[in-house]
Amino acid sequence: MKQSILLDGPKFQITIQRLCRQLIENHGDFSNAVVIGIQPRGTFLARRIVKELERMIEKPILVGDLDITFYRDDFRTKGNAGPLLANSTNINFIVEGKDVIFIDDVLWTGRTIRAAMDAVQAFGRARSIELLVLVDRRFSRQIPIQPDYIGIQVDSIDSQKVIVNWKESDDQDSIILVTEKKSLGND
Repeated sequence: MKQSILLDGPKFQITIQRLCRQLIENHGDFSNAVVIGIQPRGTFLARRIVKELERMIEKPILVGDLDITFYRDDFRTKGNAGPLLANSTNINFIVEGKDVIFIDDVLWTGRTIRAAMDAVQAFGRARSIELLVLVDRRFSRQIPIQPDYIGIQVDSIDSQKVIVNWKESDDQDSIILVTEKKSLGND
């Protein structure tokens, strides 16, 4: 297995700050915008983004967590590992007429975002929906969804994995591309 570090250390934090500046450019003081982290790993990025935004604009921002487990079109085909374990949705506001900014760590096939668009309707009809991702795995879409804000773009093949590590859960901030090495001989 080969691992390549795509982003870590100070560059990781600089990327988050750049994304925040882009959000401020488009949403000003966030008086009509809300941030929703997509469970499970998008919530880490959402919390980081909101913390940095609140520091920059000196105003609280509405933030929530959205579980999309049972809104996915493939939730019944996720293997035979037993019952699915859902995460929790924690949204204590209505999105009616608001600009919703979905946040996720990695955009790959687009299925998670499609499910999030269905799930968020339980909280009202948003005026608009935007997508911020830390990693955009281009050329892998199964559904025509594109991010509005991108930390980094990665051109990868389906057999590769992009792993985002967070200080809060993994003791470090980093983005790693993992490639399985294939043997060339008769093993």
